[in-house]
Amino acid sequence: MQLWKHPYAFICVHRCEMSDSEDEGRPQLSSRALAALQEFYAEQQQHHSDLRGDDKYNIGIIEENWQLSQFWYSPETALRLAEDAVAAAGEGGSSSTSLRLFMLALVHLSLTDILPEETKDLAPSSSTAQCFLSTLPVALPIFFMVGLVACVSAPSVYQKLRERHRDNVSVCIFEYDRRFAVYGEDFVYYDYKSPVDLPERIATHSFDIVVADPPYLSEECLRKMSETIKLLTREKIMLCTGAVMEEAAEKLLGVKMCKFIPEHTRALGNEFRCFVNYDSGLDRDLSVQLSGQEGPK
Repeated sequence: MQLWKHPYAFICVHRCEMSDSEDEGRPQLSSRALAALQEFYAEQQQHHSDLRGDDKYNIGIIEENWQLSQFWYSPETALRLAEDAVAAAGEGGSSSTSLRLFMLALVHLSLTDILPEETKDLAPSSSTAQCFLSTLPVALPIFFMVGLVACVSAPSVYQKLRERHRDNVSVCIFEYDRRFAVYGEDFVYYDYKSPVDLPERIATHSFDIVVADPPYLSEECLRKMSETIKLLTREKIMLCTGAVMEEAAEKLLGVKMCKFIPEHTRALGNEFRCFVNYDSGLDRDLSVQLSGQEGPK
């Protein structure tokens, strides 16, 4: 990559190419510097354009920011974790018949209340109506037998879930990095330092499984993120973090280390592992490859 592809490098390299114009009395970019700047902005515009299509779910389409401790999983690891999350969400998750029938009955009662026989007008200020409408993001996936997955600081898994399971999984991505707001309503701004500061539209204990990857290898970070995880999940947890956090992870979340060893697109200096609190395929024969791994999306 040429140096001027980075804004700060561009400034440093081409500062000396600024020339004073006697006619205008202010500095101007040289033709070479201007051409480099135009090339940089053209590439940035093309990058943002790519994020609008199906390619926006490709791992790496949003580049790692090491200052935010971002290290993306390899495509194979992201797929393995995503497939296990889908399987976990479908086993005793929100798609269970009993819960589905209960939710249908609840909606029926709500509609009966807000639409009495004597009138068909729905008052926008109706508290019952407001309550009913607020439950739709959680209720609709239940009606259609869709699993609910929360990806907390685990964007690679989110991207793989969206790439391959758009119809049978509902996913939210909880991220501090606002670049991920490109994913629209799936995006939830999240700062682990404020672990329970979540928007009202996120109901407590509404996700079948939470996939989390704390950005820092510290007990403080894990402890605070654990508060978020326990607030979001109905039961199941998949935690990806350094092996050195094993004791703290078991104490805080009751998770056990799996046999599966996740990999990243770049080598990390610390041993990285997965931990779960359910019967997971990540703890079985690693020689068994996922079926259809190279199949259609």
